[in-house]
Amino acid sequence: MPRLAVALRALALPVAALLAIAPSTPAHAKPEPKAPKEFVALGDVDPTIRQEIRYFTPHNFTGDPVDGYRRPMCVLTRPAAEALHRAQRQLLRRGYTLKVYDCYRPQRAVNGFVEWAKDLDDQRMKDEFYPRVDKSRLFEDGYIAGKSGHSRGSTVDLTIVPLPALPTRPYVPGEKLAPCYAAKEDRFPDNSVDMGTGYDCFDTLSHTLDPRITGAQRANRLLLKSTLEQRGFVNLAEEWWHYTYQPEPFPDTYFDFPVARRSLTG
Repeated sequence: MPRLAVALRALALPVAALLAIAPSTPAHAKPEPKAPKEFVALGDVDPTIRQEIRYFTPHNFTGDPVDGYRRPMCVLTRPAAEALHRAQRQLLRRGYTLKVYDCYRPQRAVNGFVEWAKDLDDQRMKDEFYPRVDKSRLFEDGYIAGKSGHSRGSTVDLTIVPLPALPTRPYVPGEKLAPCYAAKEDRFPDNSVDMGTGYDCFDTLSHTLDPRITGAQRANRLLLKSTLEQRGFVNLAEEWWHYTYQPEPFPDTYFDFPVARRSLTG
């Protein structure tokens, strides 16, 4: 019995110490923010629009899936989604479909882009997405910024795909990269029409009306531009793929809810 008592006394001190430093109430994770009721899943409004959400995958300029993209889905304000639906109906009659690359973008994703741009040692995806731009100039040249219109919920990155839409093969991390401005047959495959550059190409050739883009490539850009402008979208002149629906329901609010079905409250 004396030995047992000694053993119990030896155990008592560590247990008491642990109890002293343990929190008095259980810790709870901060709940994720939710989207306002004005936000919808594009697939619920128009399931025929193709979706290839690049930031859910490693095939983007960072080389990694982006924080905040929990599902490969397009989330938009309802007015923007319904305007895309009307544009889609117009294109379907001509044998095309829209395909979205990115829609609503959480502020945490934008913050991640800023941190990535500051890391000048990470050049994994340079050969495809910014081969002619020094990474140290991404802020100065306007390719990366601390705020994005995407976070307001009415901006979308998209292209046009001829029907029947063939599948696009997945990107394999570490594979040899080709410049985003290369000829269509030489750059990473995409089932879209030829727009003259790939998506998210950090290059002046991505400017929608760049005079070096001619022929079928220019006609394809103008088809996208005219179709969307008829439905209330305004193009960002520096990016042929970037359009914002106007008037925006949230012109001054930058949201941070994750891209996920559970974020939608409507």
